[in-house]
Amino acid sequence: MNVIQRIDKIIEERSLLKHPFYEMWSDGKLTQESLAGYSKEYFQLVKAVPEFMAPIIEKAPDSVVSELVDNQQEESDHIKPWISFAGELGISENELIPYSGLEKTNQAVSDLTELMNTFDSGACAMYAFEKEIPKVSQTKLEGLKEFYGIDTKDAIEYFEEHMTADIRHAASWQKIIDNTSVDDSVMLSTAEKSVAAQNLLLDSCYESYC
Repeated sequence: MNVIQRIDKIIEERSLLKHPFYEMWSDGKLTQESLAGYSKEYFQLVKAVPEFMAPIIEKAPDSVVSELVDNQQEESDHIKPWISFAGELGISENELIPYSGLEKTNQAVSDLTELMNTFDSGACAMYAFEKEIPKVSQTKLEGLKEFYGIDTKDAIEYFEEHMTADIRHAASWQKIIDNTSVDDSVMLSTAEKSVAAQNLLLDSCYESYC
């Protein structure tokens, strides 16, 4: 297997869709309060993603800067739809914006932030973050409509956008990984840490809101 295939295997083995929180989501077993709490925790990650990309872009070769800047802008544009989703769950913008997150949530975001300190490792961490999001977004969207009665355009826009946007974004990161000279072991370790941090954020939600 090449390095991308091995990273994909890591992502699949620790798939977020296997996490108890997302399994409960797909089974319609979360309460409105659980979803509301999740909307506050996950917002800490949503608003951090454009910041994750800043050091990667700073170190990027000129040939990919424009593409990555476009991706970063898309991520910034996704913050407002998340605020709308939280609003549908009863979390006002005035409550969401100043909320600073639970300890494990902040640890997860911090762990991801630390992986962005080099161009190649940052690309790998972002690939491991964005690769599964289209599938996760579709699954979450189906659950919202089927079990939780959430289907207004504003409330589901975030998930609809991520069913397509992150296919493009993951492809951008894959091109970088395909051309890296960094040792495979470093890239695989980075992918594992990225996936672990994502699961940690869901641990935070599961332990606090379920």
